[in-house]
Amino acid sequence: MQVPPAACLPANERRRCGPLTRLAIALADEACAQAEVRLEDVRGVFASSNGDGAVVDGILSALTTPGGEVSPTQFHNSVHNAAAGYWTIGHAILSPVVALGSYDWSFAQGLLKAAAECVVENAPVLFVAYDLPIPGPIGKVRVTRNTFGCAFVLLPQAGQNAICTLDITHTAKTMTYDEVSSPQLAELARTNPAAGGLALLQRIASVQAGAVHLASQPGTIRVEVLPC
Repeated sequence: MQVPPAACLPANERRRCGPLTRLAIALADEACAQAEVRLEDVRGVFASSNGDGAVVDGILSALTTPGGEVSPTQFHNSVHNAAAGYWTIGHAILSPVVALGSYDWSFAQGLLKAAAECVVENAPVLFVAYDLPIPGPIGKVRVTRNTFGCAFVLLPQAGQNAICTLDITHTAKTMTYDEVSSPQLAELARTNPAAGGLALLQRIASVQAGAVHLASQPGTIRVEVLPC
């Protein structure tokens, strides 16, 4: 997979950031551009289950070699909010941006957090979900196949560029979760945590009203989709 360079970053930061950060920034920039929102007005929620597994694997490998020296750049990129931090640096964002990780439920929990913030703060909120496969020994235990990411902007009131409205509720009950109709996409949803929202994305793309149930912990997140 070829991820575009993070054009918003200064040259030094652009060289330091890895594929996961570039993917998150590309998703964030495209979503904000399509929504036609002013970046200075946007708050953010960046959700990733794995974080940058390649960087963590590199650090652990360095620690097991003679000398055990860890690159400062690797350490800098290992934190879970690296992608969110790079995005705020690239666009001089001063609004709050959250980096969230909730294992297999990162998409659902991230969406819930973004929606709650959008309503409470009455402000546009960028939601980005992304995960890459993890190399090395960790990747054999925390198996993630393929690359996936998505992003959209939630608005307190539907604007002229709005695709749909979402009514999001959480219940403590465990319900039957919706899956996508395509076997290939269903496999992706099962093997990449960020793709846990594919059923919702498919519902939005189909321009058909209806409800989608997403796995959360605890309980279930129900999203009612109403096309604009």
